[in-house]
Amino acid sequence: MSRIRLLLVDDHEVVRSGLRMLLENEADLVILGEASNGKQALELVEKLNPDVVIMDITLPDISGIDATRQIKESHPNVAVVALTIHEDQQYFFEMLQVGASGYVPKRAAPDDLITAIRAAHRGEIYIYPSLAKLLVGDFLTRSDEEGAKETMSGLTPREQEVLSMLAEGKTNDEIAEMLTISTHTVARHRENLMGKLGLHSRSELVKYAIRQGLIKP
Repeated sequence: MSRIRLLLVDDHEVVRSGLRMLLENEADLVILGEASNGKQALELVEKLNPDVVIMDITLPDISGIDATRQIKESHPNVAVVALTIHEDQQYFFEMLQVGASGYVPKRAAPDDLITAIRAAHRGEIYIYPSLAKLLVGDFLTRSDEEGAKETMSGLTPREQEVLSMLAEGKTNDEIAEMLTISTHTVARHRENLMGKLGLHSRSELVKYAIRQGLIKP
């Protein structure tokens, strides 16, 4: 089994130690290294080429946001998951805007972080549920504004429902159960709405919402 190679970035040694103890118990995860600041993180990404970086936002030199931006510019295939005490809109949207694939508060359950890591490695977006609601709410509210209305006008009410659930991180099976339709129908709705919006993945959906001004940092 191919394992997901991780780099831990946090300026508190006790946090990194706790993460190591947690993540090393997962058979599909392996920790390549640790960094205590942004500069060291950039150097280790260059040296180790991890699959996923677990990134704190508040670092002693450059911020986790700046570090993420530089990582994604130089190594676009490296996924970044934010693990932070910050749960306000500013940090949340800025991390997504610079290319983060996940956002998990430090108060979250261990399983949430592990799920985020695996989702990021698959090329998906994972957002902690309370923040996902913020994202979807902002998306749908702004869809009534002039710029967004043109984009959303071609979607049926059912496609908009599926769009909302996809942005929340729900799977096709979960959406089918909630809407009492078949997974095949969900897949068709997903294909139609992504085609109308010119998107190809859930990751692109979130980034599209930010880029078009449906969500503003």
